[in-house]
Amino acid sequence: MNSRGIQSQLKESVPVAGFCPPGAYGVHDTLRHGFNNVNTEIIPGHPLELSEKNFQLNQDKMNFSSLRNIQGLHAPLKLQMEYRAARQIQRLPFLQSSNLALDTLRGTDESIGFEDILNDPAQSEIMGEPHMMVECKLGLF
Repeated sequence: MNSRGIQSQLKESVPVAGFCPPGAYGVHDTLRHGFNNVNTEIIPGHPLELSEKNFQLNQDKMNFSSLRNIQGLHAPLKLQMEYRAARQIQRLPFLQSSNLALDTLRGTDESIGFEDILNDPAQSEIMGEPHMMVECKLGLF
């Protein structure tokens, strides 16, 4: 494989975000985040992975551009303000937020998707200790 093919597969737009910043000396915390694998951090697992991660963003851009062409500049700006306000409504960090208001604005509240069936927070393996998660969220840790 040539270097241009590998470079096009790099995860430049996919953020690798941990829940807390790395340790005091910038060392990866294996107990909290698991083992490090350089290959999975650089190259995606499948060519469609980047497309699927950015699907909602691309869909919103397409909807905003068509809305702007039909109704003018004010319509997508108003919708973006409503999206931003709906995204700010969150629960405590250790509870999964359903984002029902955002789903209603986007029109995805009536559809059943992959995340509705296999993303049950009660069966989540990443449920942590509430006090530690709130401290990480507030930057006290």
